[in-house]
Amino acid sequence: MKAQVRTVTGEIARDIDLPAVFEEEYRPDLIKRAVLALQSTRFQPHGTNPFAGLRTSAESWGSGRGVAQVPRLKNSSRVARVPQAVGGRAAHPPKVEKVLVKQINRKEKRKALRSAIAASIIPDLVRERGHRFAGDLPIICEDRLEELSRTGDVIAALAALGVYADVERAKNSRKIRAGRGTMRGRRYKQRRSILIVTAGEPLRAARNLAGVDAVTVAQLNTELLAPGTQAGRLTVWTESAIRRLEGI
Repeated sequence: MKAQVRTVTGEIARDIDLPAVFEEEYRPDLIKRAVLALQSTRFQPHGTNPFAGLRTSAESWGSGRGVAQVPRLKNSSRVARVPQAVGGRAAHPPKVEKVLVKQINRKEKRKALRSAIAASIIPDLVRERGHRFAGDLPIICEDRLEELSRTGDVIAALAALGVYADVERAKNSRKIRAGRGTMRGRRYKQRRSILIVTAGEPLRAARNLAGVDAVTVAQLNTELLAPGTQAGRLTVWTESAIRRLEGI
């Protein structure tokens, strides 16, 4: 399988052979499992105090009073301690010792990554995610892209490659989140845009672009290639990054 390498001005430079990883079969089930397993490592354990609802003076009145034999507060008739009563403790409260991390086999994880890489060049999957691009996939740029140090130069390069419209789509999608999350450090929601993959160092000049992620080949994971477990993210590769994929 061959692909075209373009310059930062959008001109066709040469053709290269794509690594075999781009011919991997599309496995959405494995991709979803791998993404959920990766997200589960960020869950924060939480739980109630083990003695919550138990530190009370409640005792049962015993038999002979014509009422239920449940613990009641001293100098009161209110029930406490038992979970089946109003005002009692929680029946099955969350516990910090609960295992939140989901496991996935090493071979399945690696196959999911290869499948997500291959899915990034399937036009129908990329369009289903809402990405906007012009031309054929994959989008490969010369290594000069890694040397750009100004955000304006990156914008010009992305426009020449026919993918900057997707950055504008992500920029216009920013909106205030509904619900309590607005008060908890996640006030805004925004669509994911382009993933820029380089060989040596991440493209720092692209970090301020809306929805854009810039990583190296060594930093690639399934969640970056399939945000929200949906594969087909619009990806811009450098020529050196494509060559480093041969080892995956």
